[in-house]
Amino acid sequence: ELDGGCPRPVMAVPPSSPARDAPEPPPPPLQYSLLLQHLVGEQRRPRAWDPAALGGIPSPPKSEEQKMVERAMESCAFKTALSCVGGFVLGGAFGVFTAGIDTNVGFDPKDPYRTPTAKEVLKDMGQRGISYAKNFAIVGAMFSCTECVVESYRGKSDWKNSVISGCITGGAIGFRAGLKAGVIGCGGFAAFSAAIDYYLR
Repeated sequence: ELDGGCPRPVMAVPPSSPARDAPEPPPPPLQYSLLLQHLVGEQRRPRAWDPAALGGIPSPPKSEEQKMVERAMESCAFKTALSCVGGFVLGGAFGVFTAGIDTNVGFDPKDPYRTPTAKEVLKDMGQRGISYAKNFAIVGAMFSCTECVVESYRGKSDWKNSVISGCITGGAIGFRAGLKAGVIGCGGFAAFSAAIDYYLR
């Protein structure tokens, strides 16, 4: 529009700006921080290691000699011999220990007032140790052989094998003194075997 023949200036209106009080949107999270949360953060899931998933650990095939040695070590004869030797050693040590704390070792019943010599004391300790060693060796061999036979017959390895073999071993030892002693020996050895098996398992 002209004013007296001169154009009137027109002022430009500035664009409307958003309200300053409105909150700004948060920046998007970084990708590497999300990745760290899944790797080492709270969103990490523990993964159980399963060797079967990798095909197992490779092992060289066993030779015939190794298989034969394993079969021999798992046989009843080897277990019986090992228990016999272990019982002999344990019984000898127990016999020597009991003789060492016995105040009557080395004394002569015909002359109780005579002081025994060191040689006589050692002789009595050795005799008692040998006696205990033989008894322990016999019991250990009988128990181990019976348990191995029972386990092979049943095809299971549980506490019943120890109870059955303990009853058989105690009954066989006690029957030498009569039927009543055999029953008591069977029950006592079975209970002792069950207690030892429960403690070891």
